[in-house]
Amino acid sequence: MKSFLEYPAEILLLIFLIVTFLQSGIDKIIDWNGNLGWLKGHFSKTPLKNMVPLLLGTVLLTEMVAGILCLIGLVQMATTGNTVMALYGAILSCLALLMLLFGQRIAKDYEGARTIAVYFIPAIFLVFLLQ
Repeated sequence: MKSFLEYPAEILLLIFLIVTFLQSGIDKIIDWNGNLGWLKGHFSKTPLKNMVPLLLGTVLLTEMVAGILCLIGLVQMATTGNTVMALYGAILSCLALLMLLFGQRIAKDYEGARTIAVYFIPAIFLVFLLQ
């Protein structure tokens, strides 16, 4: 309880990133073919069209590791007050979001890119709080 009172914003932001990235990663695992099919269409007129399975796997791995690092960081903050793993998770979350933003911009999906920016704001704020 003391850690929550010492790091309320950090803990709430970590929970936000855990939910965001673990849910997204689990969805990609459960519905790999559906995600792959949609993304192949989304990137069909871009230079990335032949790399969609590799890029989807890369994003999946990055999201899952980011979510797991945030979860480990949350537990560490709650138990010991150590913020190192939380910082690693927040940084990797920002990198995952930048990958997604790059893809949306390449696909000329500017509305999708705007949505990614909304997720990036709390993630980068968490990096700022934890550094």
